[in-house]
Amino acid sequence: MSGPRALEDDPVSFQDKTLTCKDCGQEFIWTAGEQEFYASRGLQNAPTRCPAD
Repeated sequence: MSGPRALEDDPVSFQDKTLTCKDCGQEFIWTAGEQEFYASRGLQNAPTRCPAD
């Protein structure tokens, strides 16, 4: 029997986000993969500083 799936059955999808570093003001990309990593560790806040080069 087919029917609409419950929302909790759908996998969470992440999309790249552009964030601004609070130290230098430069924009950086927080990738979908990085967001998935954060979520898998139970982290709920986005990074506030750009990655060091």
